[in-house]
Amino acid sequence: MKKVKIINGRIITPYRIIKNGTILIKGHQIEAIVEGDADAPDYEVIDAMGNYVSPGFIDIHIHGGGGHDFMDGTEEAYLKIAEIHATYGTTAIAPTTLTCARADLLKAIDLYKAADAKNTRGAQFVGMHLEGPYFALSQSGAQDPRYIRNPDVAEYKEIIAYGKDVVKRWSVAPELPGALDMGKYLKSQGIIAALAHTDAIYEEVLEAVENGYSLATHLYSAMSGVTRRDTYRYAGAIEAAFLIESMDVEIIGDGIHVPPPLLKLVYKIKGPDRIALITDAMRGAGMPEGESILGNKDNGMKVIIENGVAIMADRSSFAGSVATTDRLVRTMVQMADIPLVEAVRMMSRTPATILGLERSKGTLTAGNDADILIFDENINIKTTIINGNLSYVSADFETLTTTI
Repeated sequence: MKKVKIINGRIITPYRIIKNGTILIKGHQIEAIVEGDADAPDYEVIDAMGNYVSPGFIDIHIHGGGGHDFMDGTEEAYLKIAEIHATYGTTAIAPTTLTCARADLLKAIDLYKAADAKNTRGAQFVGMHLEGPYFALSQSGAQDPRYIRNPDVAEYKEIIAYGKDVVKRWSVAPELPGALDMGKYLKSQGIIAALAHTDAIYEEVLEAVENGYSLATHLYSAMSGVTRRDTYRYAGAIEAAFLIESMDVEIIGDGIHVPPPLLKLVYKIKGPDRIALITDAMRGAGMPEGESILGNKDNGMKVIIENGVAIMADRSSFAGSVATTDRLVRTMVQMADIPLVEAVRMMSRTPATILGLERSKGTLTAGNDADILIFDENINIKTTIINGNLSYVSADFETLTTTI
């Protein structure tokens, strides 16, 4: 069994930083974490050289990267996306679909299963996130309106049965006819029901929570705020997410989808244990700026990548993010003034907890999976270790061993 120790690191735990700490890895798991050096003469050594050592980043909402999209319809897309994001510190991902036809959702599930069996170097797959097609047309955003429809009982039950143990989350507009029954059914199947692309008011969100909904998908994006109906003012889904203490939220922490003042507001109200940072990345993540495609490479929507974000061709709205997880943590620390320990928690422990993986992922704890990062003061990733295997080492980072 492979044995490795990481020395000379500033180890980030959920609540503090252990200076000059050591991590022992045995096989695929973390064996121990100690202050100072550990007497382990038969272990291969990685010298962190004073850099931070962190739990791997977990992205629970991601569509693509490196020129590929999960809707491309190929195993290669799944594998390449997982590999490119590993170089930015992502050790686990929830491949996310877009609004599409039923047949495309079933195909996406098949491809997930096939690619998962072959994924040896990239970020691990931790379940699928189905985003749509049951959305409010008025909040379609970058989702293709041709496929938006109300919840169909026969359809979603078929898809869930087909994707048993694969579909872990489904994002739905809770105000739609049939959405409350769908929320109850998702919860009964152990699937996270999330509200998204919605015009719901507070009262409708409250009822949704009573019927199984527990997460707000990309808070502020394609989501109602304070609104008027027949003269009267109502709190929207955004305010509901703030007011309902039990509701988790995810935010695209690139500083553009949610600008720094709002990042600070979300953090102040919800706190790091209720916030998961997400990239919501499309195929343009890790790629040069210019024209791109959102969704399937053959029939998706044309978009433009500029100034660090993807926008619709007519510049009417954002078209997804090109962020990577290291950028999210960097933004939260440098632009939203959030402590590094808590920014890392929102990119690791909190998403792991939302997915029910807190006993194996999300923290540097003895017995957990050895998903570990080494990065510098500017959150530049130097080393990515996934499940005890070396996935990535930056060209400028030297370690005492590259054999793991």
